[in-house]
Amino acid sequence: MSSNINVLQVIPKLGFGGAETGCYDIAHYLPENNCKSYIVTSGGELTKYIDKKKVKLIKLPVNTKNPILILLNAIIIVGIILFFNISIVHARSRAPAWSCLLATKLTKRKFVTTFHGTYNFSGKLKKIYNSVMVRSDLIIAGSNFIFAHIKENYSEYLNSKRKFLVIFRGINIDYFDSSTKLENDEEKLLKKWEIKKEKKIILLPGRLTPWKGQELFIEAVNLTNIELGYEAFHAIILGSEQGRNLYKKKLVRLIEQFRLNKQIKFIDQCKDMALAYQVSDIVVSASIEPEAFGRVAVEAQSMEKLIIASNIGGSNETIINEKTGLLFESGNAHSLSQKIIKGITMDERSIKSLGEEGRKNVKKKFNVEKMCFSTYSEYKRLLN
Repeated sequence: MSSNINVLQVIPKLGFGGAETGCYDIAHYLPENNCKSYIVTSGGELTKYIDKKKVKLIKLPVNTKNPILILLNAIIIVGIILFFNISIVHARSRAPAWSCLLATKLTKRKFVTTFHGTYNFSGKLKKIYNSVMVRSDLIIAGSNFIFAHIKENYSEYLNSKRKFLVIFRGINIDYFDSSTKLENDEEKLLKKWEIKKEKKIILLPGRLTPWKGQELFIEAVNLTNIELGYEAFHAIILGSEQGRNLYKKKLVRLIEQFRLNKQIKFIDQCKDMALAYQVSDIVVSASIEPEAFGRVAVEAQSMEKLIIASNIGGSNETIINEKTGLLFESGNAHSLSQKIIKGITMDERSIKSLGEEGRKNVKKKFNVEKMCFSTYSEYKRLLN
């Protein structure tokens, strides 16, 4: 049966986000199990790393929300389904999911969706637009938090004929492995960042956007300095502003207001995130809105680093508080400050124990191999 499974994944753009890397991982896992793998996307940096011998890449403007182009994409996807004899179409975002829904209805093929986020809605029209993600034959939620969100907000679109389950996102634990990093590479990265390792380094990864909690983090750093009476660590805010120039300026002004210019540094991007974690002592996820999954928390644990995260969304599932990391009260700068102080004053034995338990936690629950196998197994069940 497996040799007859031809899977087409459709995603707006292949960048380095959780949805995109999940799509990439599944695409390369399928050919190893005698399946044919196809991706439709508009482009993106990750496309250059696709193994063209294993995965057929087709470029279409599936990143558009234009209704006419969505309809046109649907017609083209019908052609792709028929030409390549596609068995399953797996959509990973709302706009292309509408194209896929129409194409699979016309061709009578199986339709799968992965609900990657909470997809905010303020009115009925937006909710209907979002509902395409639960109109498939198989609905995959990336976490129990997302599963609960769907049941709470989209119950009128769910029915017993559609399968609905959780498959946790997975990461490459071989890449996010502290034992594979070279000291020479660490030194080069610190030199590039212009940081001397005489103090501990606290890393806040994530694109610059208000809900990621950069303002809260800056406030917490200031509170930590006030309580300790000195600057005990370097702080790195790592992430692209993605055109949010005003927000970046707001953060810079806040840093200047607290006189943290010498302590907090902005880094736009780092191509080797595992190395960024490796040179850091503490990793923070300060999101003030729930993370659907919280990849940073999982990657940091895999690297055996002390992770401090807000106690909402996916972090509650990926972190075992006080065992594999520390949770603080979401939106509370004082609570984050107290956890930072706990982290930087923690003895080495306790830090090592948290790191080891974190790595075990990720290997057991959030390994990319487990994610890929679970998804592949569900594909087979769907066709059977």
